[in-house]
Amino acid sequence: MSEAPVEVGGNPTIASWRNSIFGIFFLCGFAFATWVSRLPAVRMQLELSTSDVGILLFSLAIGSIGGLAFAPGILARLGIRRGIKLGLLSLGAALVALGGVTEMLGSTGGAMVVLAVYGFVFSATDVMMNVDGAAVERSLDKTVLPMMHAFFSFGTIIGAVLGAGAARFDIDVMWNFTIVGALIMGLGLYFVRNVSGLEPVPNGAPAAIPAPENRWRRIRVLFRDGHLMLIGLMVAGLAFAEGTANDWLTIAAVDDHGFSEANGALVFGAFVAAMTAGRIFGGPLIDRAGHKQVLMFMGLLGLSGIVLFIVATSPWAVFTGALLWGLGGSLGFPVGMSVAAAHPTEGPRRVGIVAVFGYSSMLVGPPVLGFLGEHFGVLRAFTVVAVVLLLTLVITPKATAVQGPASAAQRID
Repeated sequence: MSEAPVEVGGNPTIASWRNSIFGIFFLCGFAFATWVSRLPAVRMQLELSTSDVGILLFSLAIGSIGGLAFAPGILARLGIRRGIKLGLLSLGAALVALGGVTEMLGSTGGAMVVLAVYGFVFSATDVMMNVDGAAVERSLDKTVLPMMHAFFSFGTIIGAVLGAGAARFDIDVMWNFTIVGALIMGLGLYFVRNVSGLEPVPNGAPAAIPAPENRWRRIRVLFRDGHLMLIGLMVAGLAFAEGTANDWLTIAAVDDHGFSEANGALVFGAFVAAMTAGRIFGGPLIDRAGHKQVLMFMGLLGLSGIVLFIVATSPWAVFTGALLWGLGGSLGFPVGMSVAAAHPTEGPRRVGIVAVFGYSSMLVGPPVLGFLGEHFGVLRAFTVVAVVLLLTLVITPKATAVQGPASAAQRID
C-alpha cells in the first residue's frame, strides 16, 4: 500500500528522503568497518588474547542491546530526525574516543567503556534508520530496503579499504579513528536534514507511535505472533553469520590463514563487496522470484562459502569463501525488515522487534565465538556458524510465507 509523499526537512520529495537514508546507512557502515578493519591493530596495541578480544566485543554487544532497548523511547521523545542526528554525532565522537583510549592510554577498560557507548548509539541509530527506511519503502511501493543496506555495505567497503591502507602505511589507530569520526559527524549533519519529518508531540510520543500505556500491550501481542517470531529467528540466524564475519573474518585470515594485517583487511573487503552486490541486485530479484526462493539460494551460497573458508588451503580459496559467505548473508537482514514491515499499522514496531532478534544475534554471537576460538581455534569455531545457517535455511520457507489478514499482528486493536 502506497503512502502519499510527506514533507521532509523542507523538501517535499520522497527522493530526497530516500537519498538521505541512503547516506545515513553509508555512514554507519563506514564507521563500523573502520573499527572492524583495525581490530587486529587494536588487539596488538592493547596486547589482547583471543578470549580478551571476545570480552572486548562483549562490551560492544552489551551496549548495543541497551541501544535496541532504548531506541523506541529515543524515537518517541526526539522524533526520527533529531534521534538520528544525535546518534550520528555520538557515533563519530565515540570513534574518536576509541582511538584515544587505545593509542594514547592503552587502556583495555577504557576501550570497553567506549565500545559500550559506541554499540549503544550505533544500534539505536540503526533501528531508527531502518524504521524510516521501511516508511520510504511503503511510500515508494517497491523493495528498496536491500538497496539501503547496500549503501551500508558501500560504507563498509570504503572503511575496509581505507583501514587496509592505514594498516599498510602504519597510520596510528588514533589518527585513523579521529579522521573518520570527524567525517561521520560532519556528513551526518548534512544527510539528516531530509529524513522523516516525524517529530514528537507534547506527551512525548510521535503521532505514529501509540501512547505509552498502549505500547507495551501491543508489543506483548506482537511477541505472541508466531510468524513474526519465525521472521525474527530467520534474521537472527543470518545476522549471526554476518556478525561473526564482521568481527572475526579479519583475525581468522591473519591468524589461521597466514595473511598480513593489510591483506586480512582486504579479505574482509571481499566479504562486504559480495554483500553489497547481493543487496544491489537483491531487490529486483525478490520482486521477480519472491522472498523464499531468493533467500534459500543465497543461504546455500553462504553455507558453501563458510565451509570453503574453513577448509581453504590457498589465498584464492580464502577470498572465494569470503565472497560466497558475503553473498549468503547479504539479504537476511533487509528482507527480514521488509517482510516484518509489510503491515498496515504495526510496521514500525514489527521492524523494531525483528531488529532485536537480528542485533542480539549479531552482537552476542561474536563474543561467544571468541571464547570458542580461544579453546578450539577460530576456524573450528566457524563450524558453529555453518550449523546455525543450516538450521536457518530449514525455517526460511515458513518465515517468508505470505500471511493472510487474520494473522495475530493484524488483530491488534
